[in-house]
Amino acid sequence: MLILLPPSETKRPGGGRRPLDIAGLALPSLTAEREATVDALIALSRDPESARRVLKLGSTQAFEASANALLRTAPTLPAVDRYTGVLYGALDAASLDAGARRWLSAHVLIHSAPFGPVGALDRIPSYRLGAGISLPGLPPLRRVWADAVTRAIADSSAFVLDMRSEAYVALGPVPSASPAAYVRVVADDDGGRTRALNHFNKHAKGAFVRALAMERARVASRAGLLRWADEAGWALRESGEPGILHLVVSERHTGASLLHPGSRPR
Repeated sequence: MLILLPPSETKRPGGGRRPLDIAGLALPSLTAEREATVDALIALSRDPESARRVLKLGSTQAFEASANALLRTAPTLPAVDRYTGVLYGALDAASLDAGARRWLSAHVLIHSAPFGPVGALDRIPSYRLGAGISLPGLPPLRRVWADAVTRAIADSSAFVLDMRSEAYVALGPVPSASPAAYVRVVADDDGGRTRALNHFNKHAKGAFVRALAMERARVASRAGLLRWADEAGWALRESGEPGILHLVVSERHTGASLLHPGSRPR
């Protein structure tokens, strides 16, 4: 199984001295697109005012653009440790043991805007770039990445579990011929109605991937994932829409203490 996660706008600073190694990232077929995007970001950073405007930063965020000037030399962290925010807080990769982190390395790609999908333990620097940005000297990021990422995913025969936001799906749709499922987090209210979630969408996805990693889940198909989820106490079900699975969060579990959405006693 190959899991695709979105990045987070918020990132942990710092890291080890080892610089970015573009050639060493997962999916090496994306090297040309990565080099072009990194070069464009570094060039943009030379003009702070233009960088603030292009990256759509407020006056109090302008300093974030300066990180892009150092993309090739800045300290790096494993991608799954670099990102913070709700999804990555729930995943809490830093607290996982070595075996669970190896599972993440083997099964999880995080789709960043400047580097494309990278392995969970691939080391990346901090940066500022969103999926909807058009960089000077490059086509819109969708045109930079979409076809190349789709081809790279197609090279894998693994079942793909797509947990990305729609903005990042657009930067590399899963090939229609690939065995895949897109996960949408929903809640069932007391009247039996289903509604999509936002904040708890991210939390549920992070907690779900953490559970998979902790159990070193061996999943090779959509049916296998549904079986694993049922045995592990997760409410994952067919949505009735082609290609989409619902990860169900009970209304009574949508408080801040949510840990295992839709879980039931085992």
